[in-house]
Amino acid sequence: MPEPVHVATEYGTLRRVAMRHAGDFTRPLTGSGRHPVLARQQTTSSWAPYDPVTVRAQQDQLIALLHEHGTDVILLPPAPGCSTQHYPRDIAFAVDHVLFRARLNSAHRLPETDALADPALGAHPVDVTSGTIEGGDVLLPDTGHVLVGLSEETSPEGAAALQDALAQHGIDREVVPVHFATEGIVHLDDHLAVVAPGTALIHRDAFTADQNRWFTAHFDDLIPVTDAEARAVQVNVLAIAPTTLVTAAGSERIAAALTARGLESLTVDYSEVTRIPGSLRCTTLPLLRT
Repeated sequence: MPEPVHVATEYGTLRRVAMRHAGDFTRPLTGSGRHPVLARQQTTSSWAPYDPVTVRAQQDQLIALLHEHGTDVILLPPAPGCSTQHYPRDIAFAVDHVLFRARLNSAHRLPETDALADPALGAHPVDVTSGTIEGGDVLLPDTGHVLVGLSEETSPEGAAALQDALAQHGIDREVVPVHFATEGIVHLDDHLAVVAPGTALIHRDAFTADQNRWFTAHFDDLIPVTDAEARAVQVNVLAIAPTTLVTAAGSERIAAALTARGLESLTVDYSEVTRIPGSLRCTTLPLLRT
């Protein structure tokens, strides 16, 4: 039996993670079949069809790196017809000892959640009972909070329902809804990344003035990223240990800023993955961090 689920921060040593290889790209990006939410998201991020073979090859590079660093990678079964099935971060998220099933905003993604019945995950997922909430909007800083971005995919009702669910399962954390300055935001983790105790990458322009003041009051070191870096999904990094992160090739300025703070930056080519707005964090669902 696998060890129980436990994830307390964004940067604890990554011991077990779930991933899923990309399938074919099936989602219409233009024309009458385009969903209104996608239309708004296309104003803040870049979307283009990907080559699934290339995406899978880039995922395999990350999987090899994770294995080298002692991480057990669970490969979830395919979800046919789902263009974003290689982003399992969104279908579930762990907070402390509980694995929560997301309430997806997009009906076409619902088949992705079938894989959460896999016993290899080490836990039966708990449902959030109302609203919508996706794992790309859920971040765990070291402040006793759970940050929940109110993006196009996550609603205030979903954030409130998560607070209730945490209390029901004995988790003493405060859910902090995170407010954006514009509509069209895909997920919080494309604009904020907690990379070490008290330290985060932040795309300031994505957030309201009040929200930026909250971040300033609760983080010791906020590393600014540019509009171009955020649009290239370079904020979406993956911590695999308290001082080690994986960054995408092409984000050298961000990697240098991390290195200047004593953090090791390991690089993989994720250029094909990021043709739709997601990157390293999106393609990984942490199940155990120590």
